[in-house]
Amino acid sequence: MESAPETNDSTDIEDSLTTRKPSRKRKRGSNSPATTFASTATTTAKSIKARTSPRKPLKSETYKPNSDATTTSSPSSSRAKARPKIPARKTTLPDGTVQIQPPSNWSTVYDMIKTQRQSNPTAPVDTMGCEDLYWRSSSPREQRYHTLTALMLSSQTKDTVTAAAMQRLHTELVPPAPSPQDNETQPSSTLTIANMLTTTPQHLNQLISKVGFHNTKTRHILQTATILAQQHDSDIPRTLPGLLSLPGVGPKMAYLCLSAAWGVDAGIGVDVHVHRITNLWGWHATRTPEETRKMLEAWLPRERWHEINRLLVGLGQTVCLPVGRRCGECALAGTGLCKGEVKGWEAKETKKRKKRGRSGLKVEVEVDEDGEDKDEKTIVKEEGVVVAVKEKEQEMLEIKKEEEVEG
Repeated sequence: MESAPETNDSTDIEDSLTTRKPSRKRKRGSNSPATTFASTATTTAKSIKARTSPRKPLKSETYKPNSDATTTSSPSSSRAKARPKIPARKTTLPDGTVQIQPPSNWSTVYDMIKTQRQSNPTAPVDTMGCEDLYWRSSSPREQRYHTLTALMLSSQTKDTVTAAAMQRLHTELVPPAPSPQDNETQPSSTLTIANMLTTTPQHLNQLISKVGFHNTKTRHILQTATILAQQHDSDIPRTLPGLLSLPGVGPKMAYLCLSAAWGVDAGIGVDVHVHRITNLWGWHATRTPEETRKMLEAWLPRERWHEINRLLVGLGQTVCLPVGRRCGECALAGTGLCKGEVKGWEAKETKKRKKRGRSGLKVEVEVDEDGEDKDEKTIVKEEGVVVAVKEKEQEMLEIKKEEEVEG
């Protein structure tokens, strides 16, 4: 095959790359050599850039990237390919019955999260959940009342605050009766329906003053004690309508109480964690926790109704946080199973170094891998007292200290 004759206009690739860029205001239809060379150079440069870029392979049908280069240079080669995430959906059977099909890969996701939670049960709900706040030496009837009271306190309140309030109710609701054998037996709890009926609203409100909406909860707890004593023989109802008739008790609270106190799984207790995480997984697209509950009950096996709340609440408290999710610490990271995964998230090792503030206070500052100080929180140590403060609060603390020294 004869090659084309060489001319003075022929250009090597290297020459074309260094050719002067033509003016943008060239005449339409111009075929000047400079324009042709620059066009060739631009095309060639784009082609070379596409071949060397691991994230943008060339879309031309004639280009096939090297398999070895793809596996070694691609930063996302270790990440599994995203799996199809089909949410729960309604299907109509031939007989006209409407059935809810479960979301795709739901059992795999559930089992992986369950294994992770069981291997590291460090969430507040694992030790301070409402179903664990009953008094161990009390009777089963009193323990059921403890569970109901803890659930009423837990609304819009952290588990740690709820546990502290329950401890005060167990020990300070009324003066405890003296026990002849204090060293051998555990003292009885003061949280009983009979003691609640003799408690003043002011005293009860003082004991639970740290929980959210404590004024309203004080009124509801006292009203509930009266209803239980008059209508339910000083015990909590065993049915869903009975629990829902109590002041301040909603569906989530009633389902959790039935399951924890009576062992009856009449429904799923869906709170903000369960609602948020299941939507992040792509199991459904619901707007309220009540909608989420109905969707989950339509397809989730009943034997998992009791544990799913504790499972996902603990995940939401430690890893899948409402703000600043730690996707790199989740068992689903890199599997392509979580629709809401923040890709590229990596946990940074934090170190601490000491420095002195303007007033001489010793400050321990958390430092990330890059050596930069974290401004979100610092730990101020003075005379063995540890106080967590933000940056502005730290400055106010230093100013106050200086004023005290000057005074």
